[in-house]
Amino acid sequence: MAIQKTIEYNSLDSNGQTLSDKYNFKLNILENSANYLIHRDILRHQLSQKQGTVSTKTRSEVRGGGKKPWQQKGTGRARAGSSRSPLWKGGGVIFGPKPKVSNLKLNKKERNLALQTLLYNKRNSISVIGELESLVTDSKTKVFCDICKNYNLDLNQKILFVVSKKTIPLKLSTRNLKNVELISASNLNTLSLLKAKKILLTPLAVNDIKEIYCD
Repeated sequence: MAIQKTIEYNSLDSNGQTLSDKYNFKLNILENSANYLIHRDILRHQLSQKQGTVSTKTRSEVRGGGKKPWQQKGTGRARAGSSRSPLWKGGGVIFGPKPKVSNLKLNKKERNLALQTLLYNKRNSISVIGELESLVTDSKTKVFCDICKNYNLDLNQKILFVVSKKTIPLKLSTRNLKNVELISASNLNTLSLLKAKKILLTPLAVNDIKEIYCD
């Protein structure tokens, strides 16, 4: 049975000071546990990232081998019909991997429930910050690192920034930081949330999350 939980956040300005603005999250979570849904959604996400392009050749696909290596009888050796037999060096592969598409179906309501449950479970790691999109106007990593210092963020830990729209200066200033992940609210997923030690949302991203996942 799904129940509704409400969590409240104060927003922070560019200097890390607490503002009077408050943001409420009304999240639907399962009464007992939705960990199995989170697990299935992470598995679905990981499977969707697999390329599935690995390929080997069977004996019919290996070039050559059309001629019988030696006559059937009289040589004293084992009979052989092709030099491309899987038992021979340079032959085909028995039951080798072939290109395939791996996916796991999960209903939209189940995905949203898993995401909301994980947001609730990580509520103590979430902060709402000011308009990050307008703060970062220069495509410099140093500028972004200074902003992180104002928020007392440890760049040695995984940090997830959720914005409404990824601007070019934001992309360029965060791409060299290995522990920082920038993601738009429309692409928010359970795997990114689970990996992050600290999650920062912008006010516009909060509104997008409510509209996309919480309605």
